[in-house]
Amino acid sequence: MGQPEQRAEGTGPFTTRFTWHLPDGGTAVWESRPARRRGVLSVRPPGAAATGPIPADAVSLTRLRRLNAIAAIAFVVGGSLFGAGAADAQFGSGDATECASIYFAGGLFFTTGGYVSLLQVINAPRHVAGGEGRLVTRQWRWWTYEPTRVDWLSTFVLFAGTLVFAVDLLDSFLQGLSVQQVNRLIWTPDVIGCILFLLSGHLAFGEICHGRLCARPHDLGWWIVAVNQLGSVLFMISALAAYTRPATGSLINADIANWGTLTGALCFSLAGMLQLGEQA
Repeated sequence: MGQPEQRAEGTGPFTTRFTWHLPDGGTAVWESRPARRRGVLSVRPPGAAATGPIPADAVSLTRLRRLNAIAAIAFVVGGSLFGAGAADAQFGSGDATECASIYFAGGLFFTTGGYVSLLQVINAPRHVAGGEGRLVTRQWRWWTYEPTRVDWLSTFVLFAGTLVFAVDLLDSFLQGLSVQQVNRLIWTPDVIGCILFLLSGHLAFGEICHGRLCARPHDLGWWIVAVNQLGSVLFMISALAAYTRPATGSLINADIANWGTLTGALCFSLAGMLQLGEQA
């Protein structure tokens, strides 16, 4: 008896969609994001024209719901605090310590959201290719190393970006820094964090579009990735505008820096609210 027909799709070396035929003649389709976010794969019985979602077991679904809610709320709160910090810098007192405190609080929520997003990937149910059309629940884990999976790599890079931002936010409390020290200790980690956020979003687009350019206006997951990536672009614009000129000791453009942070933060808050609807 021959091996069941299989077809893998993805981006670069990563598999993001896998299709295989079941022993009864039906077809099962596993897609990375729906499986890890909603705990489903699609199964088409023999002779059926439509494909229906088959959920994982109750343990996996409960895990995914809780992790998704925690991550989403963390990004909503973190984005709101970043927005409040930028608004205070632009319209309020502009006190450096006050703004740094608001940003730091927001950074704690961003880091929480990043790690919980990684946990959601680590503990997502896995597919069994070539066998029954179902997802298998694995033992709970706090950490894995799976760089060959695009979902793991995307969320790990996102989490790493939040940690780099934490360095920037901590250094912003330092007083009496020279211009060179400000650019090295505060501005450089800010730019590196933005690059990591952009890379994470690029990988997330590769996961949801299977390596091709795509626009999916009816796909909630696509909108979440797109809004997050827009926020990352605005954060990068803000970071570039926040470079301190050695000759004058002033920012390239403080208004752009503040507005970029404010609008980018609102994007992350909006994406977090959308994520609440992408539950298992």
